[in-house]
Amino acid sequence: MSLTQTRAITMTPEKMQAIIEAALMVAGQPLPISALQRLFPDDMQPSTSDIKAHLQAIKSRHEESGIELVEVASGYRLQTKAELSPWLSKLWEERAPRYSRAFLETLAIIAYKQPITRAEIEEIRGVTVSSQIIKTLQEREWIRIIGYRDVPGKPAIYGTTKTFLDHFNLSSLTALPTLAEFKNLEAQEAQLQVQLALENSQVGPSDSEAIPEENQAIADDGSSESDGALATG
Repeated sequence: MSLTQTRAITMTPEKMQAIIEAALMVAGQPLPISALQRLFPDDMQPSTSDIKAHLQAIKSRHEESGIELVEVASGYRLQTKAELSPWLSKLWEERAPRYSRAFLETLAIIAYKQPITRAEIEEIRGVTVSSQIIKTLQEREWIRIIGYRDVPGKPAIYGTTKTFLDHFNLSSLTALPTLAEFKNLEAQEAQLQVQLALENSQVGPSDSEAIPEENQAIADDGSSESDGALATG
């Protein structure tokens, strides 16, 4: 549609809200308020408060539906509700990934103790951290190197990313669950696997295609795939 045709549309509040909702549905990734504003011509751009009002209206309208509007670190997105994942997961044959105890412990320690080095992670866990686990976390873009400790050897310092926050439906690190709640990551991952499959046509291969390599990576650490719970002791 040309700019002239866009201007010809009567931009009612209902139309603006419909455009925002449609954008959130097809984007395949969270959208910040600035991206939603750019959907409209410069002289028709809604204010930040207007966008927030439309987002709140969309959220309220879907309270009783099968999808919900959530705010994560990178912006806003529409996704299926977690309680529906047992039914929706039947649409795909692939099994959602399950993470070893070692994998979840390493991720949790980085999330709660960052900035942190690999040696410091190992000191907390009491065992060596598999290089493959660190590599997998980096490939998923859940952690990144944020600097180097000023000690002999200059070890890398790790921290979590916005992708980590987005993946686990967190708007910021202050929204991290308690360690007891963190044990439920597997249930949340099942819901997010459904969301990834729904978005597959927009964002490319789903996470399930990476399961064999990741499960092998976790197995290399000597942990059984069945050790899905995070130890809190």
